[in-house]
Amino acid sequence: MKLLSVVIPCYNSQDYMRDCIESLLPGREDVELLIVNDGSVDQTGTIADDYANKYPDMINVIHQRNGGHGEAVNTGIRHAMGLYFKVVDSDDWVDIRAYLKVLKTLRSFEEEELTVDMLISNFVYEKEGAKYKKVMRYDDVLPEGKIFRWKDIKDFRQSQYLMMHSIIYRTQLLRDSGLKLPKHTFYVDNLYVYQPLPFVKKIYYLNVDFYRYFIGREDQSVNENMMIKRIDQQIKVNKLMVEQVDLRLIDDVKLQRYMLHQLEIVTVISAIFLIRSGTKENLNKKKQLMIYIRNKDPEMYHNIRFGFLGHLINLPGWIGRRISVGAYKVSRKMIGFN
Repeated sequence: MKLLSVVIPCYNSQDYMRDCIESLLPGREDVELLIVNDGSVDQTGTIADDYANKYPDMINVIHQRNGGHGEAVNTGIRHAMGLYFKVVDSDDWVDIRAYLKVLKTLRSFEEEELTVDMLISNFVYEKEGAKYKKVMRYDDVLPEGKIFRWKDIKDFRQSQYLMMHSIIYRTQLLRDSGLKLPKHTFYVDNLYVYQPLPFVKKIYYLNVDFYRYFIGREDQSVNENMMIKRIDQQIKVNKLMVEQVDLRLIDDVKLQRYMLHQLEIVTVISAIFLIRSGTKENLNKKKQLMIYIRNKDPEMYHNIRFGFLGHLINLPGWIGRRISVGAYKVSRKMIGFN
């Protein structure tokens, strides 16, 4: 069994996938790279096969009909032979020194016969043209140097939350959680992080800037115009998060609080882009989203609607909407996303 399986979802990635793959090669015999060619029509498949031929003991290529990012991750989970599982998108890469520290840490767990469900590390927003690169760190809320549980964490800041880039899951935990991401849907990384959390008992935080999250291509799903264009898919994922986990059944207070925090952030993102579009249709969708959450879980709705961020996205009238969008612009500049 490999120590770590890394799935690289690829769709028409010929221009940048090499940098991603090359950054992961130093993992050598400890790592399995699963390159999932998700119905590409450029040279992605050929490039992937060339790497597999060159590194047959490390790289496996899976060619499939286009199913979207989520289906590529599903395929990776089904085929993974590693004890732990990581997703690295084909336009991103990893810091090699941090990568080796991650592998050393995972190896120490295996040698000491310790079980960890989730390893968390930092990630860097590699925004094109930005002089200052924002790093999402967790050292102010998570213990370092030991395995811990949810009861040991502090409250996350408003702008701070776990993303796919910061997480390595135990592979069997993903399977046990029943995670199956929807096909042909963007923004499923939110569901990938969220749904397995109730199965996570033992956590480890490694304070290294491991994942490099590239932002800058106009066709990226997180580009503001693209998010507005695909807002129905963001809403779909938002609703799936509400449906897949009943927070009322979670006994661990700290875990419940964190998951509510994560859901609140995703809901605020949905609402802000619905407001940002400026159309009556999307303003009505924002209203309907909040009604949907209220009908599913009135207590969850109350916590989201009357929390700080909930007040921000529900300020009345066009002036209130302008304030909401203004706050989004400030946070975008501070955090570095989009």
